[in-house]
Amino acid sequence: MAIKPTIYKFKISLSDLNRDYYTALNLTVAQHPSETIERMMTRVLAYSLNVDEQLTFTKGLSSVEEPDIWLRGLDDQLHLWVDVGEPAQERIKKATRLAQTTKIYSFNSKSDTWWQQNQGAFSTLPVQVFQFPWEDIQRLAKLVSRTCDMSFTITGDSTYITAANGEVEIICRELQG
Repeated sequence: MAIKPTIYKFKISLSDLNRDYYTALNLTVAQHPSETIERMMTRVLAYSLNVDEQLTFTKGLSSVEEPDIWLRGLDDQLHLWVDVGEPAQERIKKATRLAQTTKIYSFNSKSDTWWQQNQGAFSTLPVQVFQFPWEDIQRLAKLVSRTCDMSFTITGDSTYITAANGEVEIICRELQG
């Protein structure tokens, strides 16, 4: 019998000062059985940084043909492909052909090594690559409960996140633009 995903419900008050975008998000996020809480929260953070009415979480780890997050237009064109983690260059090369914009959000302890090994290959692709400090993502993961009210304030390259049991500031470092 297959292990089922764990479901989390988030109420997020989002203030994106960079885009003058303010909204309340009600997100239901499925944590894949093989996914860490840190990876799931990086997906939530990436979603918040790119929020749009058409933006959706995909099947993610359950479907290797899909990104973690995408934005499809009303005409079903793929406008945005977002991968979380350290994807292979071949996967991103394919993504850049399918989507108008491709973004990667790297976050874990092996992120620096992955970037050093792949920077040359990615430099030829039209992809934006960002990195979150692993320690900050770990602190963010500690704020999570199955039902969670949070506030995200995005300004410059910082996202300030508050929850009932604490707060964290996460700096989004652009590795390739």
